[in-house]
Amino acid sequence: MTDILNEMATRREQKLKRSLSKRYRQEVVFKAFGVASIVSALLFLVILLWTIFAQGHTAFQTTQVRLSVDLDPVTLGLPDNPTEQDIFRASFGTVLRDAIMAKIPEASSRRERRAVIEFISTGATYDLRDKVIANPELIGQTIEYWALAGDDLNQFNKGNIDRNVDESNRQFKDNQIAWFDKLDANGDIKTTFNTNFFTNGDSRDAEMAGIAGSIVGSFYVLVVTLLLSFPIGVAAAVYLEEFAPKNRVTEIIEININNLAAVPSIVFGLLGLAIFLNVAHLPRSAPVVGGLVLTLMSLPTIIISSRAAIKAVPPSIREAATGMGASKMQVVLQHVLPLAMPGMMTGTIIAMAQALGETAPLLMIGMVAFIVDIPSGPMDAATVLPVQIYTWAENPELGFRENTSGAIIVLLGFLAFMNATAVYLRKRLERRW
Repeated sequence: MTDILNEMATRREQKLKRSLSKRYRQEVVFKAFGVASIVSALLFLVILLWTIFAQGHTAFQTTQVRLSVDLDPVTLGLPDNPTEQDIFRASFGTVLRDAIMAKIPEASSRRERRAVIEFISTGATYDLRDKVIANPELIGQTIEYWALAGDDLNQFNKGNIDRNVDESNRQFKDNQIAWFDKLDANGDIKTTFNTNFFTNGDSRDAEMAGIAGSIVGSFYVLVVTLLLSFPIGVAAAVYLEEFAPKNRVTEIIEININNLAAVPSIVFGLLGLAIFLNVAHLPRSAPVVGGLVLTLMSLPTIIISSRAAIKAVPPSIREAATGMGASKMQVVLQHVLPLAMPGMMTGTIIAMAQALGETAPLLMIGMVAFIVDIPSGPMDAATVLPVQIYTWAENPELGFRENTSGAIIVLLGFLAFMNATAVYLRKRLERRW
């Protein structure tokens, strides 16, 4: 009998060991899958960021060509004692064409002359004009002027056009490469920081296009969104959490707020199109309309995060304040809100970062328009950085392709800064109970 019991105990022990061994193997496999998933996600993220930076870092550089420009008043078409308006209408394009042709006199045919003239960007004409307007004493002199290069020469200099590709498949032809090598050997080509990318608005020429207009537009949109969504969201959260009766109506409101947080952003764009443009007749493409639309989209996130921050305040704070004779409003304003404010601010910053990266709702209200001028106020026509990226991404030119990646880098920088600020505020101001 004892032998039978011992045998049964041995079998149970062996079965238990096999079961434990199987569970341990399953745990190891599960951990391996988890690690593999994390490593794969990080790998894809690194590949994505590397691709963006590899294509976009050249957007922060531009090419210039050194010219000897003869500002002859006769060639410029200027009268004696010209006014600023006369200088503004002068033929600076003519003197620039003469200057670049003097560098490459071997270009004789009309086609070759046109190819040489394309070495200089049309924006160089305006830059030279502004330079002379700022210093009219230059008229009549021959000056050394570093002119902004055209898009093809700019892309070739930065290595985005491969000289080893067959000429039929290359937009920068062999004779242009020979002329470029000649200029480069003479020290007439240089690469500089692309200030136009950060100071100009949009342009038809890739080398002149910049993100200044879209950054200013994004700033106005975020200011309008913050000024509206933060007080409304906090007030709604305080009312729902501290003052609203717990009944069927408030339950429906809470459910709808939670559902609105998951609604596709384009739905808010359609709502803004119907109400703010078709009914209120606010100006199309204006940052104030974009701010109103993004306010509707951001409110659910701010309300939910604010309610969570209010719930995190211990009941003892309320009880102590009430015991000292404070009214309900005094308890909320003087004790609960100050303690919940760090969490509210964190949620608001995250909502603003989400709003900064939105494109779909702003496309619906017309902020995809081609805007050259930098807006001077929230009522002026403007675009925003994500929409600018979307617009440039549709353009097949190499210059706009690198501008797209460069603008994405700037946008990622803003988003990283805003999220880092939210993390810092949460760590710096958060109180543990």
